[in-house]
Amino acid sequence: MPSFHPGKTFMMDSSVPLTSPSRRAGALSELRQRVTGRWLFALLLVLGCAVLSLLVLAPLYTLLSKSVENKAGDFVGLDNFAHYLSSGGIESAFFNSLWVAGLSTLVVVGLAFMAAWALTRTRLPMTGWIRGVLVLPILAPSLLPAISLVYLFGNQGVLKSWLFGAEIYGPIGIIMGSCFWTFPHALMILLTAMDNADGRHYEAATALKASPWRTFWTVTVPGARYGLVSAAFVVFTLVITDFGVPKVIGGQFDVLATDIYKQVIGQQKFEMGAVVSVLLLLPAMLAFLADRYVQRKQSASFTARSVPYRPRRDHRRDVIGAVMLAPTILFILAIIGMAVYASFVTFWPYNLELSLNNYQFGRMDGGGWGAYTNSLQMALGTMVIGTLLVFFNAWLMERTPQPRLLTGVFQFLSLLPLAVPGLVLGLSYIFFFNHPDNPINGIYGTLFILILCTVSHFYAVSHLTAVTALKQLDQEFEAVGESLKASRWRVLFTVTLPLCLPAILDVALYLFVNAMTTVSAVVFLYGHDSQLASVAVLNMDEAGDIAPAAAMAILITTTCAAAKLIQGGLRFWVDRSTRAWRQGTE
Repeated sequence: MPSFHPGKTFMMDSSVPLTSPSRRAGALSELRQRVTGRWLFALLLVLGCAVLSLLVLAPLYTLLSKSVENKAGDFVGLDNFAHYLSSGGIESAFFNSLWVAGLSTLVVVGLAFMAAWALTRTRLPMTGWIRGVLVLPILAPSLLPAISLVYLFGNQGVLKSWLFGAEIYGPIGIIMGSCFWTFPHALMILLTAMDNADGRHYEAATALKASPWRTFWTVTVPGARYGLVSAAFVVFTLVITDFGVPKVIGGQFDVLATDIYKQVIGQQKFEMGAVVSVLLLLPAMLAFLADRYVQRKQSASFTARSVPYRPRRDHRRDVIGAVMLAPTILFILAIIGMAVYASFVTFWPYNLELSLNNYQFGRMDGGGWGAYTNSLQMALGTMVIGTLLVFFNAWLMERTPQPRLLTGVFQFLSLLPLAVPGLVLGLSYIFFFNHPDNPINGIYGTLFILILCTVSHFYAVSHLTAVTALKQLDQEFEAVGESLKASRWRVLFTVTLPLCLPAILDVALYLFVNAMTTVSAVVFLYGHDSQLASVAVLNMDEAGDIAPAAAMAILITTTCAAAKLIQGGLRFWVDRSTRAWRQGTE
């Protein structure tokens, strides 16, 4: 006779007692496997914490230690900071960085909010193409807008008279160049915030006969307030930590990022470079902490009962949206177009014939085509190693049983790079990996250390992308796998990976593009045989080869655009391949 238990329908052989040795042995074996699996997953996440500590925490600790030591390595306390403050650096570089970053933030967030409103609250045609143009700057190195501004408004610029006697070399150029390359970051944040608007609020405003202006201030702005604050913190951090734009077009206007470069490269004062790095780290850390606090206060504005907002056709509103978009689009196209044109001009401004002379990088100082090849290798290595490391660690944290304390430590280490400027991270790598007592100091000056630094620098955003994708998957996948006696590893390869392929492709593209365009994180780390294309742009500009520098910047931008097209094609193929399966499970 079968034995029945409440809530279960399985049959049990009555000839085998519940307390038989074979049944106890089977239960103990299953329990032992589960405990062993938990320990293995926890051990792997501990290893992930150790890797991030080695790549981020240990170099930062070495940097902080160096800031309180003299050249001989003796502890001197805060003497280095006192010397820097007494030299006037805090009055010039520090406050210059603050007010330039603050003004750039106001301009960028204002323009990005107008663009996001025009794209989400109007019925303009070709919005897909418009969005593509607006995010083009993210594919270019930050040096490109600075070079274009020199050709547009410099001493021999075509639009020099437009500045009414003002100089582009200084805060004006830094602000304009910073606005160009940080604009897409603010736009993407605000588009996400405004795309998720609840249409019921706008219907209520219409029913109450509220004017468009009042609806804007009582519905649109409050709905996007967290996006506005987050975009402001992101832009402020990017501008205050940027090195490329102020180095090319800053002139004699000192900021913290260029001051670090002068202390280390120009004067070989590494301990003073560490001091300035700590000062640069403080505002970036404060902005990061404030952003995390605001995000924790954010509540879900789009719930299960929400109705997606669809703007009604309104010719007057469409015209207003077009007027808002026009200046930004024209500015972006002018910057990129000027760089493209300058890269083909034979000799500016005396011989304007078009040629490929500026693309003969072997004749220029800066690394030649070898630098571009190195950049491709470094970007591909960053993409492969970074994507594997990011996704595997995120999977361990989200989809395996882990102690809460361990996941908290790992989350902290994963987000820490968000608060560390690239220039600070690069300098800390010098102190840590170039130390003679470090057993792995042999990687200093190689492409491998450039890959490690770039992965570390851009780890946080990639981690958040992977975690978001994993959180969208139902936790029942692993539970069903256990009931079918399928290990979590099998569920990972047969279910989780295929479902997360779009996010994995996004992470891969993000790492590749940033590896191709980054300057600040690698400017201290390259060796004679590992020079990069982005650094070559800087070196050619310093040598006076501005047109070849523009050509190399355009080549980097074109490479990133090609990578984006490849990623878009792969995403389309993945979506089409899984469309039937996804529709069948809805």
